[in-house]
Amino acid sequence: MLHQGIWVVCLDEKTSIQARQGQPAPRPATAGHPLQVSPCYQRQGALQLFAGLSVADGQKYAQTFARKRFVDFQAFLLQTILPEALGRGVHTVKLILDNGTTHAPKRLEGWLQAQIQVNGWPLVIEVVWLPPRASWLNQIEIWFSVLQRKLLQPNHFTSLEELAQALMEFVRCDNQSAKPIRWTYTVEKLEKKLGTI
Repeated sequence: MLHQGIWVVCLDEKTSIQARQGQPAPRPATAGHPLQVSPCYQRQGALQLFAGLSVADGQKYAQTFARKRFVDFQAFLLQTILPEALGRGVHTVKLILDNGTTHAPKRLEGWLQAQIQVNGWPLVIEVVWLPPRASWLNQIEIWFSVLQRKLLQPNHFTSLEELAQALMEFVRCDNQSAKPIRWTYTVEKLEKKLGTI
């Protein structure tokens, strides 16, 4: 779709990512001994990660915020996603979203149309809402799982600033080898699971 000027982006947030400073710090694995993580830690606060995944090429876009509100989601769209869409020169942006309160399902589409008019952007923005309780269909959730396993476990960050830097560095490095997610779960498997075939 990207070659047709349509950019599909899966969006969501990973909330309350805590910066925990281990007491003592984790000890790396050695020959015959696994990674050692202390159960004691000091909390340094938490961040909210707003992220988008470009379906066509697997590129990720992210921004951290102290809170998880509609205004923060709006800021993420205005500062990160929409400038990228304009830079890519697409004419249509399709945003895949769940029905979370942060996305303000009743207000988002009207706000987006107002932004297009106020800014004179040559874009059509369509919002595709996933069914309730089906956020697992959003491809960004797959990437959140990768982020959790590769960066956030074990969770050892001495400050929120260190956590934010680590998150942005992970996105930067991950984008160097980004590729589209290849779905292996078929419609036929879903229909069989639901008992419709």
